[in-house]
Amino acid sequence: MSDGANDVAGTASRGAIVPLYAAGFVTAFGSHGIAANLGFTGDLDQQLLTLGILLALYDGAEIILKPVFGALADRVGLRPVLLGGLFAFAVASAAFVLVGNPALLGLARFAQGAAAAAFSPSAGALIGRIAPRQGQGRAFGSYGAWKGLGYTAGPLLGGVLVAAGGYALLFTVLTVLAIAVFVWAVIVVPNPPPLPRRRQGLGQALRGLADPGFLPPTLALASSAAALSCGVGFLPLVGAADGLSPVATGAAVSVLAIVAAVSQPLVGRVRDAGRLPDRVAIVGGILLTAIGLAVPAVVGHLVGLLAAAVVIGLGTAMITPVAFAVLAASSPEERLGQTMGSAEIGREFGEAGGPFLTGLIAAGLGLGGGFLGIAAIVALTALGGLRMRRTI
Repeated sequence: MSDGANDVAGTASRGAIVPLYAAGFVTAFGSHGIAANLGFTGDLDQQLLTLGILLALYDGAEIILKPVFGALADRVGLRPVLLGGLFAFAVASAAFVLVGNPALLGLARFAQGAAAAAFSPSAGALIGRIAPRQGQGRAFGSYGAWKGLGYTAGPLLGGVLVAAGGYALLFTVLTVLAIAVFVWAVIVVPNPPPLPRRRQGLGQALRGLADPGFLPPTLALASSAAALSCGVGFLPLVGAADGLSPVATGAAVSVLAIVAAVSQPLVGRVRDAGRLPDRVAIVGGILLTAIGLAVPAVVGHLVGLLAAAVVIGLGTAMITPVAFAVLAASSPEERLGQTMGSAEIGREFGEAGGPFLTGLIAAGLGLGGGFLGIAAIVALTALGGLRMRRTI
C-alpha cells in the first residue's frame, strides 16, 4: 500500500467505512427483496417467461456494467461513482413509484441493477483503500455480513411490504434507504484521490486476469455465490421431498444465511491476526462448502438440512472476506475499482450458474445427484486456490 493510501487509511475512522457496508446492504436487499416477490406479476399464462426476464435484468445489468464503472471509478475517483450510483438507484426506484405503471417494472429493475453496478464495486474498492492493511479481513468480513443481512432480510421484508402496499411501497422504501445511505456517505466517507494509471495493453490485461492474485480468489467467490444460491433454491426441495413443512425448510435456509453473515467478521478478524493463512482459508473454505453441498445427498430430513446449512454457511464465510482481502492486497491501487468490478462478475456468474448446473444435473440424476454434481464442481475450484502465492 502506498504512503498516500496509508495516510488515508490512518485518518479514516471505522465510522467512515460503515456507510460502505450499508451500500452493500442496499444492493443485496434491492436485488433479493424484489426478486423473491416477483410472483405477484399478472398474466399467469406468461408468468414463467415474465419472471425469467425480470430475474435476469438486475443481474444482467451488473454483469455488463460492473467492470465499466469499476474502471471509471479508477479514473474519476471511487467516491464520486459510489455517490452517483446510490443517487441513481434512488432515482430509479422513485421514478417507478411516481410513474405508477407496473409494466415498467422491468425497466426500473434494469436501472437499479445499472446503478448497483456503479456503487457496489466502488464500495468494495473504497474499503480496500481506506481500511488499515492489517484490518482488511475484518473490514471485508463486515461488508459481507451486511450484504448477507440484505440477502436474508430482502425476501421476508420485501414480501411484507408488497403484501401491505404493493410494489409501490417496496420501491418507496428502497428510495428512502438509498437516499439515507447517499447522505450518510456524503457526510462521512472520505474521498481518496484517483492514483496515476500506467497504460495497460490487452496482453497485460489478460495476464492480469490470470494472475494468482486475481483468478483463484475470484473463482472462490464464484463458488461461494453458487453454493449460497443452490442452498437457498434447492434445500427447500429436499425438505419438501421428505415431508417437512415450509416452516422447517425455511428455517434451514435462514440458518445458512445467518451462519454466513455472523461468521464472516470473525473469519476476517482471525485472518488479520495472522492465524489463518489466505491459501488455507480459500482452499479449506471451498472444500468445506463442497462437503456442505454433498450432505443433502446422503443425509435427509431436518438434520441433513440443518447440517448442510451450517457447513455451507461456514465454508462461504471462510471464503468471502479472505478472497476480497487478497484481491485488495494484490491489485495495483490505481486499478482497484476495475479489479473489484471484475471480481464481482465472478460472483454474479456463480450465483446464476450454480443453480443452473444443479438443475441440469438433477434433471438426469435426481436431486441428490444434482447436489453431488455441484459439490464436485465447487471442489474442483479449490485447485485454483493452490496456485495462490505463498506470500499472500
